[in-house]
Amino acid sequence: MTPILAAWFDFFTSDGFKDTLVWSTVVILLVVGFLGTFLPILPGTTLIIAAAFLFYFTMGMEASGLAWQGLVFIGVLYGLSILLDWVSGALGAKWFGSSKWGIVGAILGGIVGIFFGLPGLIVCPIAGVFIFEIFVAKKEVKEAGHSTVGTVVGGIAGIIGRVALALGMIGWFVVDVFVVN
Repeated sequence: MTPILAAWFDFFTSDGFKDTLVWSTVVILLVVGFLGTFLPILPGTTLIIAAAFLFYFTMGMEASGLAWQGLVFIGVLYGLSILLDWVSGALGAKWFGSSKWGIVGAILGGIVGIFFGLPGLIVCPIAGVFIFEIFVAKKEVKEAGHSTVGTVVGGIAGIIGRVALALGMIGWFVVDVFVVN
């Protein structure tokens, strides 16, 4: 075997290559996941937890430096971020005086919006509140508009909360891998 070919073979079969590939993938997932917390087209916290699981299981559970308790805590933060996604717009609508029908409209609009990509995720919960306030709760346009503004405010607050939870997930991962263990 030629020395160059042998060197390539040694590089691709070594533990260093595997570690480099895993670390590169984990860092990319963490960065893209963080960006996804405020860009609705990317599954932000899902990518972050995927990075943690990938790291934990590919680097070896004990050798990874990530304790199982840290993985559970990251999972809890992930669950909170999913819950926050589902309720932030509805809570904002309620805060601004929406009826229970407006909240139902926000939740149903969010579910319908999933099937229409980025524009649907933005427009459908807002439209759901407005439509349900007008046609089901029988409110005037001005009152329905006020509830709709609450949905937008709740959505923005949800984004801020998701960013905070994503930073917590990434921070816990980094501290657990590099400081604690």
